[in-house]
Amino acid sequence: MKLSLENLSQNLSWKGYRLPQYDIQAARDYTKAHPVWLHFGAGNLFRAFPAVLAQRLLTARLSRAGVICCEGYDEELIDRCYRSCDHLSIVATVYPNGTVNKEVVASVTESLKMSEDEDRLRQIFTSPDLQMVSFTITEKGYVLRDDQRHFLPAVGQDILQGPQAASTFAGRITALCLARARAGLAPVALVSLDNCQNNSHLLRRMTTDLAGGWLEHGHITQEDFDYITKKLTYPLSMIDKITPHPDERVCAMLQEDGLSGMEIFTTSKSTVAAAYVNSERPQHLLIENDFPNGHPAFEQLGVILTSRSIVEKSARMKACTCMNPMDTALGLFGCLLGYTRICDEMQDPDLVNLITRMSEREAMPLVTDPGVIDPFAFLHEVLGERYPNPFLQDTPQRIATDTSRKLAIRFGETLKAYYNSPVPMHRATHLTYIPLVLACWLRYLVGVDDEGQPFQLSPDARIGNVHKLLGEVRLGDQVTEERLYPLLSSTMYFGINLFEVGVGERVVALFNELNRGPHAVRETLHKYCGEKEPEPAW
Repeated sequence: MKLSLENLSQNLSWKGYRLPQYDIQAARDYTKAHPVWLHFGAGNLFRAFPAVLAQRLLTARLSRAGVICCEGYDEELIDRCYRSCDHLSIVATVYPNGTVNKEVVASVTESLKMSEDEDRLRQIFTSPDLQMVSFTITEKGYVLRDDQRHFLPAVGQDILQGPQAASTFAGRITALCLARARAGLAPVALVSLDNCQNNSHLLRRMTTDLAGGWLEHGHITQEDFDYITKKLTYPLSMIDKITPHPDERVCAMLQEDGLSGMEIFTTSKSTVAAAYVNSERPQHLLIENDFPNGHPAFEQLGVILTSRSIVEKSARMKACTCMNPMDTALGLFGCLLGYTRICDEMQDPDLVNLITRMSEREAMPLVTDPGVIDPFAFLHEVLGERYPNPFLQDTPQRIATDTSRKLAIRFGETLKAYYNSPVPMHRATHLTYIPLVLACWLRYLVGVDDEGQPFQLSPDARIGNVHKLLGEVRLGDQVTEERLYPLLSSTMYFGINLFEVGVGERVVALFNELNRGPHAVRETLHKYCGEKEPEPAW
């Protein structure tokens, strides 16, 4: 049985599936004429969370419109995950006890390709009904400049040629915003739903940089520039839901139900996908309430629409304390110790002690409490339910991707808080576990696992520059503070000079322990994270 509108309408055997409880064709017809919500980024997070929110809005009669999806990077997903299934998708929510809730999601009314559907995108952007344009394009999707702050060549070409000839994703998005401005329509909200700190700032900077370049070269007017930079809004968001690669066990389950076309595939751009997405139960979404043309009734679905300061505090709580630092720790140590699943790492007492002590003892004393989410409840949900879930096939290799872009937020902000704290015991020189994770990143960069075997580093756009600063380090080398100073003092990678806050020396010493030779990673990890704890450094 193929996942299709025809099979849904013929009431074939869908026992055990939650099905759409609204007129799918009516929703598609209405959305075609009255687009309210356009989303860029066709990956797993969108299908597992925002698309399900759109389905809930339709089911509850809180909206007549679904969501339109567009992909601007890996357009193969549109053909294989959307159009081949009549824009339907299956969302499998997996619980730690093995229960799987399966739902057919039909809220995506159209799936578009940035390269082919420019006319339709322009129609949507110039519709008076449009309220919101959201994005899940990953943090690197917003990058326009290299590490020397020069525009990437394709972006520079867009700036020189103007909006009519824009070819990059950023250029086309900004040109579409410009089309809305010139149509004299009310501004809308551009909302990044990417799981990264300051996501609204990244999105705003993307469009502002393009518009600023066009203004400088005479391609647009000051009024055009002001619309994009001052009238469009860029609400900050904090989104949280683990959506790993599709799981073979879920695939087998769907095939046993009689569904065909569920096979996992890898696109030519290395995206792993399927006609279904598996995810966990816990999810959180807060959005700054700044929508100049209205918004879908998200607040009726548990989404928190609130002030920017509360969203900032929630994002900081998650990114700097209650989850993301532990992600990095498990990702780096997992790669070195040969793990391929996060849930398996949660059976390793040394690793569990590492992330628990790092979060509870070193990060939580300086946690930012947003007031709408309990940080301790959030942390214990992560440790007790989310990471140990054996039915979430998340991998340390995926988590280790782009680590160089993540350290400044995940650890640098906490180190800054220690540096600025008036409390005597809040001194970075007292820390053990945060420096151990930072040292582990250096050990990871050596590219040899704890058995002494080479392994493939996860993709990281900055890895070339990082290795230039690190220099050639081999397993067994013992390095000096002087040699590591160029990297450990870099605010680009750590958000702060590690030596200035008092942890640089500790990171160097721990790296040398981790890099002694084969099995030194396990020995060092057990030394500091075994049941018997080491004496305090002070």
